[in-house]
Amino acid sequence: MPSLSIVLASNNAGKLAEFTDLFASWDVQLRTQGEFIAEGAEETGTTFEANALLKARHASQASNLPAIADDSGLEVDALQGAPGVYSARYAGDDATDADNNRKLLAALEGVPPRLRTARFRCALAYVQHAHAEPVFARGTWFGRVLLGPRGDRGFGYDSLFLPDESRLTAAEMETVAKNRVSHRALALHDLLGRLVANGVIAPKPR
Repeated sequence: MPSLSIVLASNNAGKLAEFTDLFASWDVQLRTQGEFIAEGAEETGTTFEANALLKARHASQASNLPAIADDSGLEVDALQGAPGVYSARYAGDDATDADNNRKLLAALEGVPPRLRTARFRCALAYVQHAHAEPVFARGTWFGRVLLGPRGDRGFGYDSLFLPDESRLTAAEMETVAKNRVSHRALALHDLLGRLVANGVIAPKPR
């Protein structure tokens, strides 16, 4: 059995798949908050870090286990950084990915490709217990928003996001390739380094 169970403070199937893959070589059992609680924390923070911490503390309190949470979003320069922390609910509280993508494309109508620069940002928060001092990590993935969707992998705005130095959108990339360069992968790599340095986790035994 893994030496450490960590609760992922998300019910998003896409995020769970990404985190499971990213944790594959570590001696950790990743569990979802849905095993312990029906609803996640209300995201009332005004920054990615604040929302990540709210979610991590909520999941840890419910499970009595260490928890990790991410808050991430797309910042578009032509929209003064929107949708930002409101990325998941850009088109409303019950918006689907398709709803959010449609609203983003409508907001950028008439904006030429060279001015559609954007970045995905991710903040991760890890807490050993609900009241512990958090460990934060961050990642940024630069690119631009296309005129229309391409690809059927990923989730969120992936099909509209063309990373710098790539001919493939985030939704066209193979999982292994994406998990080397994405904002979430960069943030988790940062976090894993911090947790290893603090003796919290270790690689899976051979």
